[in-house]
Amino acid sequence: MIVADVMSKALVTVMPGHSVKHAAQIMLDHHVSGLPVVDGDGRLVGMLTEGDLLRRVEFGLIGGRPHWSEALSSDGVARDYIKSHSWRVGDVMSKPVATINESASLADAAVIFGMRGIKRLPVMRDGQIVGIVARADLLRLVASIMPEIVLGDEAIKTSAEAHLRDAEPVFAIRPEVTVTHGVIHIWGQVRSEAERDAARVACESVHGINGIEDHLKVVSH
Repeated sequence: MIVADVMSKALVTVMPGHSVKHAAQIMLDHHVSGLPVVDGDGRLVGMLTEGDLLRRVEFGLIGGRPHWSEALSSDGVARDYIKSHSWRVGDVMSKPVATINESASLADAAVIFGMRGIKRLPVMRDGQIVGIVARADLLRLVASIMPEIVLGDEAIKTSAEAHLRDAEPVFAIRPEVTVTHGVIHIWGQVRSEAERDAARVACESVHGINGIEDHLKVVSH
């Protein structure tokens, strides 16, 4: 799947000259954590996020320099003063903006979300914004592709053993499993709690199980 398959095409945008109050109300009304900022020609020029609105004079940041500005240069202090006091979206928004092409893979989007620590990405086509993809869109996809599968105990045992074989380099001795009424019982010895967790994770990857019972013993060598 690609970004275009999961993005939201219902764009809600603001312009640099709009007020911060107006933008904040739009976020609340549409239940979004960020808004693309576009100019008069519809070109993306910034992104206004919840994070941009946290350092505001409305929260009592008046008077002297707030504690978060102690490590900033004089230019940095000036910029933070502008972001905390200006009423214009153009002064408060984040720029440059991280974007993604509509034909990019969902893996590419996941990497950008992880590296940038952001929640929403403007989606571009030929230099124009055509949608928004959010971390929640990827989470919904993960939830939707986990099928409800009913397997017999033997099939579950076979699948669990295959997953443990895939993880075999983790273990000194690969754990064994039995299955009763869809519950996987893990048996054997491991060298650490990390190995115990690895065995559990391997077995949790089996679809259609009713639970896991851990009978592993941690043995220090």
